[in-house]
Parts: sequence; C-alpha cells; structure tokens
Amino acid sequence: MSGSRIYMDWNATAPLLSEAREACLFALDLVGNPSSVHGEGRALRTLIENARRDVAALCGAKAASVIFTSGATEAANLVLTPDFRMGRTPLKISRLYASAIEHPAVREGGRFQRDAVSEIPVTSAGIVDLEALRALLAAHDSELGLPMVAVMLVNNETGIIQPIAEIAEIVRAKGGILVVDAVQAAGRLPLAIEELNADFLILSSHKIGGPKGAGALVARGEIMMPVPLIRGGGQEKGHRSGTENPVAIAGFAAAARKVGEGVGQRMSAVGALRDKLEGEMLKAATDVVIHGRDVSRVGNTTFFTLPGLKAETGQIAFDLEGVALSAGSACSSGKVGQSHVLMAMGYDPRQGALRISIGEGTTAAEIERCAAAFAKVAARRRAPGQAA
Repeated sequence: MSGSRIYMDWNATAPLLSEAREACLFALDLVGNPSSVHGEGRALRTLIENARRDVAALCGAKAASVIFTSGATEAANLVLTPDFRMGRTPLKISRLYASAIEHPAVREGGRFQRDAVSEIPVTSAGIVDLEALRALLAAHDSELGLPMVAVMLVNNETGIIQPIAEIAEIVRAKGGILVVDAVQAAGRLPLAIEELNADFLILSSHKIGGPKGAGALVARGEIMMPVPLIRGGGQEKGHRSGTENPVAIAGFAAAARKVGEGVGQRMSAVGALRDKLEGEMLKAATDVVIHGRDVSRVGNTTFFTLPGLKAETGQIAFDLEGVALSAGSACSSGKVGQSHVLMAMGYDPRQGALRISIGEGTTAAEIERCAAAFAKVAARRRAPGQAA
C-alpha cells in the first residue's frame, strides 16, 4: 500500500486485486439478465458458470456444488438450518454444535432456535477441545435428528488453525454434518473440501481481494442440501433465488483464480514479515502477549494484548500513527466490544486485544513503520498520568 498511511487490516477486508477490478468492469458493460435465453442473457450465464468453476477450484470442489450468495453471512444462514433434504426426502438436523470462537454469523445459529444450539469449548491455546466435542456428540440423541457441527478453519481474530480433519472424524463417527467457515483460510491455506472431510465450506469474496457483496456456500456433493433461505425465481438451482450479481461474482472469481496460485510460497513470504514484526514487538515491549503464538497460525495474523492499554485506546493510538488495524472482528458496525474469542480462551476480555493482519501487498518498509508505531504506543502507556 502506498501513501502516508499503512493498511494492516486484511482480515477485515483485503485490498481489491487489480484482476478483480478489471473483471468487475468487464461485467459492468454486459447488459441483460443471466436467466434470459437471448444472447445477452446467455453471455452473462456463461460468465457466472465460468466463475462457479473458478471458485470451486479454489477449494477442490465441483462447480455444480457452488451456490453464490451475497456474502459469508448469508451463506452461514443458508446452511445453518435444521431443515435439510436428501434428494427429495426431508432430513432433520436436531442440534447445532458451534465452537466458542466462531464468527458472529455462525455463533448466532442461523435458522436454529437458540435452545437448539450448543457451544463447543476451546482450550487456552484457542484450539477446539476435541474431548469436549466427543462428549457433546456422545450425548446427542440421534433419534431426534442428526447433529450439525460448525467450526472455522482459521479464526478471524487470532489466525489459529483448527484441526478440521480430526474434528471431521469425530463428527463422522456420529453421522453428523460438518460445516467449515473457510473465510479466513481461503487464499492463505491450500483448500480441499475432500481432504478436510467437510460437508460444506463458507467463502467470502472481499476477504480474498474480491469485491464486497459476494460469497459462496460450497457443498461436498449435490444430494444433501439445506432448504432454501431465499425463495423466489429458483436461481442457483433453486438453492438461492434472486437475480445473480454478475459484477460481484466476476470479481470474486478473478480473486479466487489469483489467490489460488502459489499459496504456500506467497504465505511463506507473508509469514516472514509477520514474524519480523512480532520480533520487533517483543523487543519494544517484553510484556506484550501474542495470542496463539505457540500453536499453528496462518502467516498473516498477529493478535496481541499490551498490558495497561485497552483495545479501543490502542486502536485510536495506532490510527493516529497512520496504522489501520482492528480490535478483533470488524463485523459489528464499528463497535469495539469485549472479544468472545479471548473469553473462550480463558483470558480476561475487558482489556481486549488488537489485531494486525497483513497480506502479499504488505512491504518490509511498512512492517518497519508498524513496528515503530508499536514502540511509540507501548512507551506512551507507561507515561505518568497516561490513562490505562
């Protein structure tokens, strides 16, 4: 990023990729409705179906299993429902088990009643407690319906990677359905729905450098599907009615193509920058707590607490230094509240934490500037008369 400010909030929204912008502009010039049978409509339909293949390729799925939505929140509300169909046969899901660190879009439980949602605890390291999950599913009454388990692959605040393959084994043993929020994993980890052994993945365009307003629910197959959330004209094979947004979908697909290339090499370089930043932070403030530092994380995220500095105060201080970062999730209408992720990990959430998230566009010079800003903010919290 250029200019006097530096953007370090990629987990909230990644900067729009030039490839995505060009794809959006191209789609803007196409006239017609993708459901129309004339030539103009067929051109838009072709664009959408090509995009479907590109998004499917990002996560090793079949194109026919991709349902485009307005974003990850809609995708979550589509799949988190007690009402499924196996072909034409109704399939009952009686309870949702969601980890304590899920994004609010999942923690709210979608279309499940609140008393039909159970929380899966996590360890102090921020990892789903596998024994607790086993116990919860062992107590599940399958005569009432199947269990659904929702666990994110990468936590949006800490960047911690969850052991999805192990979780899938536990879920499979109970005959349950596994929903994986892959929003923060896409483009940062190799994604393969079959290897993850997940039934559904949730994706978001603007987290990978595409435009806002597009997302997808990706299914492992086409037989077991949720009852539609949005009914109407029967678009997306009846799974999500409403005229598709070709502009956003085209940009989403372009971003998916771009970030799907050389994931390991790109994220290795990003991880090296993140590690350099954390090293400088530890030099400037030996008491800084970097959450999840001792477990597996994606290479772009640092979630930290500076003792004596409240998150909202720190966010403002960094902003004044020209550094855009966040206090946890940016999906609560700009509110800075207590982190449910910290609380789930057993930390006192009242002080909060700050999140730095970077990407392949981040430069070494920006890392140095961010480290310098951190040193200033850390020193000020100890100044006489400085408010905590």
